[in-house]
Amino acid sequence: MDKKKQHGLARIRSHYGKFSDKEKRIADYILQHPQDIIHHTINQVAEDLEVAESTVFRFCQRIGFKGYQALKIALAAEIVTPMKDIHEKISDGDNIATVGEKVFRSNIKTLEDTLQIIDVHAMDRAVQTLVQANKVEFFGIGGSAIVSLDAYHKFIRSGIHVNSNFDAHMQLMSASQLSSADVAVLISHSGSTKDMMDLLHVLKEKQVTTIAITNFAKSPLTKEADILLYTAAEETEFRSEALSSRIAELSLIDVLYTNVMIAKGEDAKLALQDMRKAISLKRL
Repeated sequence: MDKKKQHGLARIRSHYGKFSDKEKRIADYILQHPQDIIHHTINQVAEDLEVAESTVFRFCQRIGFKGYQALKIALAAEIVTPMKDIHEKISDGDNIATVGEKVFRSNIKTLEDTLQIIDVHAMDRAVQTLVQANKVEFFGIGGSAIVSLDAYHKFIRSGIHVNSNFDAHMQLMSASQLSSADVAVLISHSGSTKDMMDLLHVLKEKQVTTIAITNFAKSPLTKEADILLYTAAEETEFRSEALSSRIAELSLIDVLYTNVMIAKGEDAKLALQDMRKAISLKRL
């Protein structure tokens, strides 16, 4: 099956920030009523939204499908599938091995869905911005703070001046010292926490370039950040979206780091050698 036919909702979420107001109306309708789309004709959808059928058709093409029928097939494969129960629903009576398999399958699905919605142009912009930055700071609140620390742990090997703080007050203080020559990477599953938005507003005042990694295309963070990278995680009975999205966030950080190291070439190799030499002092 064409991979595009397996990720209809994820593709809509990933493109959401680029939609016009009319396209957002169509996107909202599909995201809120995916089951209805499977059974409705393009004419019914157009009437419900009070738009032309051609507008709905062009919307389908905008997100990578040949037309409305292709989108319906994608949604049917995504929603009405027996594999969903196998991969995601954990029962109280499941044994340890079964739970382990389902957790792994859920993580694999999150990674596959995120891979399908990666915006190559946004990723390229992010990489180039990081390479050219005077300083890069990673920000995350709560569970995302752990991801930001992982990013710091990786990027410190690149030779780029990087930083990350766990404390929300320290994050604000650090953000206030950045400049237009610097880059801030904001990691937030929901993209709508007050602490993260407070940070973003400080960064915008300092004219810092911002890269956002988030799961929700329709959030306050995505409206104001400069470069947007999305994860695609679904909530299950025993695991929230935020937990499963962590795997995708870490993977996006890996993609950024690897591309930055390649782009920096010999400078990155020398920085990595210095790091390994320093760490070797800790080995017996």
